[in-house]
Amino acid sequence: MQLEQLRQLVVETLSDMKARDVNVMDVRGKTAITDYMVVASGTSDRHVKAIAETVAFRSKEAGETPLGTEGVAEGEWALVDLNGVVVHVMLPKVRDFYNLERLWSAPAAEPMMASSAV
Repeated sequence: MQLEQLRQLVVETLSDMKARDVNVMDVRGKTAITDYMVVASGTSDRHVKAIAETVAFRSKEAGETPLGTEGVAEGEWALVDLNGVVVHVMLPKVRDFYNLERLWSAPAAEPMMASSAV
């Protein structure tokens, strides 16, 4: 599955599951761990769990087995790692506290040049 198709599958699944405030961030050039970070909110811990489980299930069904999931059992912040797309589903209070959108919207740092000692 192509990266853009996977991103679209995730967005459609989040919409189908009634996730709130979905934000897709292109983080290429900012990190080597993924191309897209997707952040969404659930209305309760059960909703967060159901959203994350459904994203993982539909991705696997489409031929993209998640590399891993975290936090699904607790339901405050669940992560689904699909390699090129990393999905974070959180309760609103957790999302406000960590503010991932602000973190990943910061400009990419310029590579540091080694200074030569004279």
